[in-house]
Amino acid sequence: MSAIVASLVTHDRDTRESMARDASGLVLVPEGVARPTSRDEVLAVLAEAAATRTPVTAAGGQSSTTGASITDRGTLVSLRGLARVLDMDATARSVRVEPGVLLADLNRELASTGLHFAPDPTSEWECTIGGAIACNASGARSLRYGATRPHVRALTVALITGEVLELRRTQLEKNTVGFAFAHDPVDWFIGSEGTLGVVLEAELALTPVPQQVLGLAVPFMREADALAFIAAARATKVLDPRCLEFFDARALEIARVAEGTTGWAADATAMVYTEDARDDGEPPLDHWLALAESHDALAADIRVYDGDGPLAEARRVRHAVPATMNERGARHRAAGGRKVSTDWAVPYRRLGEMLAIARGYADDAGIEQAVTYGHAGNGHPHQNFIAHDRDELHRIERVVERTLRSVLTMGGTVAAEHGIGKLKAKWLPLQMSAVQQRAMWALKRELDPLGLLAPGNVLPAA
Repeated sequence: MSAIVASLVTHDRDTRESMARDASGLVLVPEGVARPTSRDEVLAVLAEAAATRTPVTAAGGQSSTTGASITDRGTLVSLRGLARVLDMDATARSVRVEPGVLLADLNRELASTGLHFAPDPTSEWECTIGGAIACNASGARSLRYGATRPHVRALTVALITGEVLELRRTQLEKNTVGFAFAHDPVDWFIGSEGTLGVVLEAELALTPVPQQVLGLAVPFMREADALAFIAAARATKVLDPRCLEFFDARALEIARVAEGTTGWAADATAMVYTEDARDDGEPPLDHWLALAESHDALAADIRVYDGDGPLAEARRVRHAVPATMNERGARHRAAGGRKVSTDWAVPYRRLGEMLAIARGYADDAGIEQAVTYGHAGNGHPHQNFIAHDRDELHRIERVVERTLRSVLTMGGTVAAEHGIGKLKAKWLPLQMSAVQQRAMWALKRELDPLGLLAPGNVLPAA
């Protein structure tokens, strides 16, 4: 081992255990931990790994819900030390960053420019740019802005072979050369969860910060009315929501506690949180209120969030739901339990139908119903179950599999936002055909011929 690599890789037990957890509930202790702070140090670690056939898993803020950023095989390479904003061009609306930059820190630094990086994972204070690219992260505002992918203009990627790729999206509007998937190699790495290469730098497209933003929390006595309100909000041309977030009765109760308003909207069994953001004029509050009332919302309990402080508080309350469920799941690790979180999506008009089916499967198995919340505007809820022990974990996973099979019959996906990682690799063959999986393995073998990068992530065992 070279002197530089020997100084970067530690096998200290406490250090390894400190890097053994993410938000998935899994605990995987790596055999070694490297904390490079430069491009050259990353390349040195990868070269040593290739020479010694040591698996390497890249990690950022370790906010993954799928186990993608932890490993018990080989070296975990933390990229948090590569955290510089390298260049910002306000005219071109772009910024060049290293992978360890936190999303929240980036947007704070951009605040004076009137621009921001639009994708908004709930864990923005923990999520790095490299991690967002690795799982193609998105969040509530993906209803308007989409996921991370369309906001990545260029990547610098290190391969395990020692090659460094400089990749930039084509600006062509028309191109018929070769297979379509090969036109933009940038896309190979977005969502690949560290299985193909290690991102060293990224150039990101920036979006103007809206001039006016209005948030509304709209409670409903009936869940069906809340979901109908979401569909109507998407259909109207007057309103322009950048998010439509759903809370079932269980999630709503967590939000009430987080906000310190346990008596608010006591008759509600569901709630929708939305934001209308505008660059020209005020958001149409009257139209929102009229739409809510036409769907039997509890009009007297509707809350309006206007200004940075109230909007930040609304975001904090939204984040309290997954944070609370993470805490509840962690209490049962010793017994083999944990939080089990789904990430499926269906066409948004069929969300109510799919939720009824999923809840029926839980009832059939005698499983306590999940806390359900999330991006209903995209047909994309999160169902959070708590497994109290190993036996209940297996029963919940069987319920999840039944649910995912039904999701796919509706034209849905088994993972819409958080990626596949290790936890969901077993579900990938439900959605991806054998020929699709072989094509993915072919690309993996081309870029990672030794199979050393992020073992266990995305692709089930060959």
